[in-house]
This record gives sequence, structure tokens and C-alpha cells, in this order.
Amino acid sequence: MCGITGWVSFHETALLADELQLREGPDARIRSYAVDYSDQAERFTGDVLRTGHDTPYATEAGAFIGTEHSTVVLDPRALLDPEHRAAVVVARDSPIGVGDMDTSLYLLFGEIRRHSTVALSGEAADEVFGGYPWFHSPRALAADTFPWLLVTGDEAAMPLNPELGLRIGEFRDDTYRTALAAVPHLDGETPAEQRQREMQHLSLTRWLRQLLHRKDRLSMAQGLEVRVPYCDHRLVQYAFDAPWALKSFDGREKSLLRAAGAGLAPDSVLHRPKNHYPATHPPDYNRGLQDLARAALAVEQVRTLADETRIKPCLDTPPERLEWSHRLRLERVVDLALWLDHHQPELAL
Repeated sequence: MCGITGWVSFHETALLADELQLREGPDARIRSYAVDYSDQAERFTGDVLRTGHDTPYATEAGAFIGTEHSTVVLDPRALLDPEHRAAVVVARDSPIGVGDMDTSLYLLFGEIRRHSTVALSGEAADEVFGGYPWFHSPRALAADTFPWLLVTGDEAAMPLNPELGLRIGEFRDDTYRTALAAVPHLDGETPAEQRQREMQHLSLTRWLRQLLHRKDRLSMAQGLEVRVPYCDHRLVQYAFDAPWALKSFDGREKSLLRAAGAGLAPDSVLHRPKNHYPATHPPDYNRGLQDLARAALAVEQVRTLADETRIKPCLDTPPERLEWSHRLRLERVVDLALWLDHHQPELAL
């Protein structure tokens, strides 16, 4: 029996449910899982990556497909728990993560592991079939940098002390040029088609790797093996060669995948806009995170590495008005303190 995380993968969930019944009989049911947060229905706040509350759609899809569906509901205390956050930082072995989304994924994997040892997830579907906002944003398409930096607001999410003298901008630009040079182009492609091919290649080779790294480390830390059917090299090669006009034939994200999934999920799920992995919104979480960040900045090594002038305004913002991209700065300061505490490195600056 497998657990299914993420409803970008409702296609594979539906197909696997049918296959299981063929093998084990009509009463066999796939377990499916979704993550939610307490008060999310009342407090949901949309952003560039999230346009709606996921849980009702996940529940509807589970009922339509016929899964044994569970919603794992987390509250701010679990996400702020120092033991949970430290476990995530140790598992990830990096202070550069995505805060509450890492902790919630770790806890979700722990819940799935209570019932299953193997799960399927939908990573790579958006990269392969053009699901992210930057595939459809004129500003991102015209940008001379990695497109997700414009859409996610993540570029300064871990502001480092300028006195360190790090040439981050030059490194980013050099990395982008190297990534572009590796993109194959086809004869006869228009400039617009070439640019979309670049966007797909960048997403597959640069963006996806951090998603897979995150998933692998957090799942294995809970003793769970998560497999990713959309990363099958045959599917990736086949879809990468498909013309962009086919992948976006109706002017929307994941057009080809949605067409292939007709009848596998309710229309309300099939045709809703792309939604990123959910984040928590209660002011109580923001308030607790600000407290953790203040404690982190009391650590001398953290103050040495981080740019306090760009972090302190986030501490002074009322919790209910703290934007997600600014909150991410605080998340990473907290994780930096946890990472330094775990490894106890000596800094020679």
C-alpha cells in the first residue's frame, strides 16, 4: 500500500488506484494524504504561488478516485517546536530551506510512515508540463536571470552580511550563463519557442534538484521512501521534445497534462489554477517565528554572517502583516542558528 502526497499527482493516484484494484480486487484502496494547517480555512491568504485553500479539493479528489484519504492538520506549535526544526535542519544538512514548508513536510512524512513505507509524489510535473508561474509571466520570460527569483521574491531571502565580501551576484550570473549554455535548441524554433525551451531546461536542471533534495532528505529522515514517477527519464525526454504550443494549447498551465487527465479527477480539481505546496498563515506562527529569530540573532556567529539591517525590519512588522518572502528571511536566520549549533564550526573571517 502506498501513500500519495500532493494533488499535482492526482493523475498517478487515479491510475495507481485502478491498477491496485486490478491486482487485489475491487475493495483495495490507495491511501492518499494532504497537509493542512489549523485555521487555514478562515485565515487563508493568497500569494503569487497559492491562489486557494487546497484541502477541499484534495478531499474531493480522494472521494472521486476512491482513496482512503487523510488530511494531516498541523498547528503553529508543532511547526515552531525547536526539536522538529532542529531535526529538519540536520536532515537537510543546510540552513537554506523554506521554513514551515520543510517542517510540515517532515511531519507529514512521519504521519505517512505510520502506515506505509513507500509513497508516490508529483515532483517534476510542473517542470515537465509548464506549471509554474514563470512559464507564463512576460516579466519572468524577459528576465536575464533564473526566472523563479522574480516570481518567488527569494533572491534576498537569506541576506548575508555585506562585510563578508561575497560576490553572490557574480556567482549567480555566472551560474545562469553556464545553465543557459547547456540548453539544446532546435533548428527552426522561433525566439519565443527557444525561450520556453530554456525555461523548461532551467527548471528541470536547476529548480527541480532542490525539490528532490528536500524530499529525499526529509522523507528518509522519517524512514519513508518517496518515489517520483514524473521524473522517469523516458517521460521527461518525451515531454521536453513536445512543442510548447502543445503544452499550452489552451493558454493555461499544464494544458497537456490536464487534457491527459480528463476523467481522472473532478473538473473542479482538473481545471483549478496551479497551487504551490501550502504554507501556514496564522499570526501566531509569525509571532512565534519572530521570537525565534530574535533569539537566533543573539548568537554571535549568526550576527557575523547575517545582515541585521535587512532582517530587523521583518522583526518589527506586525505579525499579521508579515509577507511570506520577508518571513522566509526569518525562517533562514532561525535555521542558520540551528545549523551552527549542531555543527559547531569555527569561523575565520
